[in-house]
Amino acid sequence: MDLVLVLVVVVVTVALAFDFTNGFHDAANAIATSVSTRALTPRVALVMAAAMNLLGALLGTGVAETIGSGIITPPDGTSGLLVVLAGLVGAIAWNLITWWFGLPSSSTHALIGGLAGAGMASATTVHWDVIATSVVLPMVLSPLIGFALAYMVMLVVLWTFRRRPYSPTMRGFRLTQTISAAAMALGHGLQDAQKTMGVIVIALVAGGLHEGTSIPLWVKLAAAAAISLGTYAGGWRIMRTLGRRVIELDPARGFVAESVSAAVLYTTAFLLHAPVSTTHIITSAIMGVGATRRLSAVRWGVAGNIALAWLFTIPAAALMAAGLYVGVDLISG
Repeated sequence: MDLVLVLVVVVVTVALAFDFTNGFHDAANAIATSVSTRALTPRVALVMAAAMNLLGALLGTGVAETIGSGIITPPDGTSGLLVVLAGLVGAIAWNLITWWFGLPSSSTHALIGGLAGAGMASATTVHWDVIATSVVLPMVLSPLIGFALAYMVMLVVLWTFRRRPYSPTMRGFRLTQTISAAAMALGHGLQDAQKTMGVIVIALVAGGLHEGTSIPLWVKLAAAAAISLGTYAGGWRIMRTLGRRVIELDPARGFVAESVSAAVLYTTAFLLHAPVSTTHIITSAIMGVGATRRLSAVRWGVAGNIALAWLFTIPAAALMAAGLYVGVDLISG
């Protein structure tokens, strides 16, 4: 079998493995708040999140096309495929490290960091302008927007229901959390599965098996299935961090955090085609609703550890991918 074709198969397989790790790493994004408030049981929440991730992955391709054409332009043939492979493995390695420590880092930024690091190590064209405008800028703005929106919407909810009895009101919000958690899971599939689709298209183009940035149907189905299965596999370590260690959530705050996060995900995917981090958005929204109690209600020490994971994700994944590419290049050269 031709070496290029073998490498394409390997890269596609590893890309789907990354998609799977993305699913179990980021499963907590969609369901941690609903589980922590007991709106859903963990198993029911995972089944629902897996189904909505599957559906969300099939609803658009804008983010996939941004990843597929806007991050790096690898050379054709084996060299380009090795660049993509090194980027993917670097991203998977960082995902597993942060998962092990229960830190909700961004799979999106791990992937982009891995591709950029492998690109730099191989002297591949890295589109820094696109990374700046479509990755770094949203990376800074999306947590701020998520925090501010969640804070303001929560204030409106508190004022609106200020005279309603507490227990019946919380029971009502616990029911609505089923809808908001499903909306969040749909947004996660819409954003994160598309990133894997984009990487597979990069590999297909480098291998001479595809032209342009359009996403073949089989790529959509494979990426959707992988992230859905990964979500079903669960992400219990990270779920505990988001659901309980940042702040103890009540159903009203859980509903607002999920609803705001879903709205931001839909806007960035459908209107901006920007690959934002679902992790950053839901975490900042949780902090925003928590701050309406009082600023000290948010466990800022835990939040600081999460922020450090955010800060180091792109450079750490880039270094891992660059080191892997250099090692493979030395062995093969």
